Amino acid sequence: MRKFGLTLVAALAFSASVLANGVNDSTAVAKWDGSINKAKLNKYLKLSSGQDEKVADICDYFQEQMKMANRSTKDADQKVRNAVYGNLKLMKETLDEKQYADYVRLMALTLQNKGIHIEK
Repeated sequence: MRKFGLTLVAALAFSASVLANGVNDSTAVAKWDGSINKAKLNKYLKLSSGQDEKVADICDYFQEQMKMANRSTKDADQKVRNAVYGNLKLMKETLDEKQYADYVRLMALTLQNKGIHIEK
């Protein structure tokens, strides 16, 4: 757990936000639709050709789940949490250990930048 906490701290210090597509005003955070720049993610994680297609499918699925969560009027926070954890689970199955650690850092940074707080 401590290692994960340190990873999150490192993610905060990490200045490049590969997954973020825009900048949100801190006073009015818009709901993130879960869109991920797959080309930049592919380049950053150095995905193999087999991983590239799987990761693209996972990103598309995540975006659909986030859109559904944002449209929801009931338990929207829980649905966002489920979408994020589902995405991480699928990515863990697809990526190697180093790629997954890099992806988790980027996801944590992106969620923070978008004003989304995921708590258990």
